[in-house]
Amino acid sequence: MSAIPQPQVEITGFDWVPDFAKGFVRDLRPRWACEEIGLPYSMRLLNAAVPRPESYFREQPWGQVPVLADDGLNLFESGAILLHLGEKDERLLPREPQARATAISWLFAAYNSVEPLSFELSNIEIFAAGEQWAELRRPSLIEFAGQRLDRLAAAIDGRDWLAGQFSIADIAMASVLRNVEGSGLLEERPVLMAYLERAISRPAFKAALAAQLADFKPVPAAAA
Repeated sequence: MSAIPQPQVEITGFDWVPDFAKGFVRDLRPRWACEEIGLPYSMRLLNAAVPRPESYFREQPWGQVPVLADDGLNLFESGAILLHLGEKDERLLPREPQARATAISWLFAAYNSVEPLSFELSNIEIFAAGEQWAELRRPSLIEFAGQRLDRLAAAIDGRDWLAGQFSIADIAMASVLRNVEGSGLLEERPVLMAYLERAISRPAFKAALAAQLADFKPVPAAAA
């Protein structure tokens, strides 16, 4: 009997995060990609309640997750990791030149043109909730974010996925849009809500989310 091949892909995540972050930590993105193509992977879980070991900063300069190790290659930043995984299988990154270029463009757009707005929204609604400056900032932020999302809705309208077929671009964009769900920004734009629902109804997303949630401990481990 032949030996069962061991996963060559290792993803670094956390073993605990505050409740509001559960299901949203960015190692979900490469997990989702691996699930889409049936690529086995293992997890290296860091203790998020204590400072990262100094050796980890040589892998990820800011101590964040995910990091991906793949048969001798090491990558950080979820966009770079998704692009690397996309190169493995055309189900994640189409090979036709224009479709490939479109998918890569939208991958960068998700993280550069949309996600910064979700960061700022989280900052004023979670981390700075109740502070005067956050309350003053919210109306103009919502207006600007709405303009960005209107352009995204116009681009998606009439198609299921950003590059024609499902791709790493949709993993990136859906992951970003999940962060603003409940703010009213998506709910007011049915095209975007329908797009997000298509994405997160995929079995691979559900498997990745369940796996991430299962890895979280109920309480953070005490500092050594």
